Parts: sequence; C-alpha cells; structure tokens
Amino acid sequence: MLLAVDVGNTQTVLGLYPNGELADHWRLATERSTTADELGVVLSGLLDLDSVDGICLASTVPVLVREWELLASKWAGAPLLVVGPGVKTGIPIRYDDPREVGADRIVNAVAAKARYGAPVVVVDFGTSTNFDVVSPEGEYVGGVIAPGIEISMEALFARAARLVNVDFAAPESVVGKTTVGGLQSGLVYGFGDGCRLAIDQRVRIATLGRVELEMRVPEAARILRLDDSVALGVQLDVVAHAAAERAGRVPDNLHHPRGPSQAP
Repeated sequence: MLLAVDVGNTQTVLGLYPNGELADHWRLATERSTTADELGVVLSGLLDLDSVDGICLASTVPVLVREWELLASKWAGAPLLVVGPGVKTGIPIRYDDPREVGADRIVNAVAAKARYGAPVVVVDFGTSTNFDVVSPEGEYVGGVIAPGIEISMEALFARAARLVNVDFAAPESVVGKTTVGGLQSGLVYGFGDGCRLAIDQRVRIATLGRVELEMRVPEAARILRLDDSVALGVQLDVVAHAAAERAGRVPDNLHHPRGPSQAP
C-alpha cells in the first residue's frame, strides 16, 4: 500500500493508495519543528503504518524531508521516494536550473497533463499562487510565482488598522457599498483578473487548491478543477517512472489516478 505525502508550507496532505486507488486522505497543519516521532504518533492514529509498503514524498519544506526519511525507516519500515532532482516523472523539465523547481509544481504539472492533456496551465492557490505551464509538447517550461491570497489578506489586515478581516467570498457587486464589500471585491476580482491576465487565452486552465475563483476568461480557455487526490495520486506515476528507470525501461502507459469526473 502506497502512502503519498504532499508537504506544503502551510498544510500537509496524505493519501493512502491500496492497489492504486485512493482509499482515504487527510489534511494536517505543517509544522517545521515536527520530529519523525511526532509524525509517527500522529500517523499511527490515522492509519496502519505496518500495512504501508512504500511512501512517496513531495515537500516544499526541505527541513522536514529528513524527518519523513526517519519516519519511513523507523515507524513504517518502508522505502521512501522523495520527488526531486534526478527522479524521472515522465515530464521533461525545461527550466534553466531544474533543481530549483519545487516538487509540488512538478507533480501539479504531471497531474494536469495526465488528466487534461497539453498544453495546460496549473493555477495552484496555496501559500503562494503558482502558475505552472506545460507546453503543447508536454514539457514543463516554467511559470509564475505570486503572493498567495491568504498571506496577502493577512498582510493587508495587519498594516491597515481600520480594515477588518473578512471572509474570502464573492461580494454582491464589483463596486462595494461597504468596507467589507470593497475588501471582498478587491480580493475576489483582483486575484481573479490577475489570474486571467497571467495566462495565455489559447491554453486550458486547471485550478488546484482550497480556493475556487470565478474567473472571467476568454471562451477559448476552459477552467477545469484538480482536487488534492489527483495531485497526490499522480505520485503513483512518479514512483512507476522511477522504478522503471532503475529497471532500464519506461512503460508506455502508466496508471493515472482516478478523480471526480470532469466536464470538458
């Protein structure tokens, strides 16, 4: 049974895959000071670590990679594959320095390509807002990194004494008639239009994250939806590619994780 782990700056998402299908998943807060033993105690309360025979890790927090390595060896007794430089994912990385690309951006690109084909742009709303571009040839060619919605909101409320914290929700109209409405309009439409301007109207868009925006984009573009299970499950492909590379072969068709059906 595979345990797929996505360690983000704010949250960590876990997915359990018996026989290549997502059976369960959990979301935890990411704490940079967490030790392997603390991880072991928490995970033991969620799943049977003895049944895990492999762990695939994608982490944007380098300091925690060592703790997951210790957890894999001490608590699960299972091999660990860390997505990073040198791991074959099935998607060429056309970056000036491929070692700089975060593991989360790689698996997002692989997931979007596997789910929707290429070209495609992944918009990941997390601690930062990432735009990752897959070319018509199926290559990862780079992207955009912008401040995330939540940290932008926190910075605004911390520095403006008379502004109150508001929910991230669409206002009744673009022109706010109250302070709350004005803030919500700026957040929703400001970030939505920023996304629209940051992408090329000739490609398709896949959104990933806990925030969904109604973006007014050209009809030539399509807004699709990736959920966490797809981003986690695509790590199965990463494992398969890595194992195949070590065996000296790459399979023609890899299993792609199932997720909720998507309308074209």
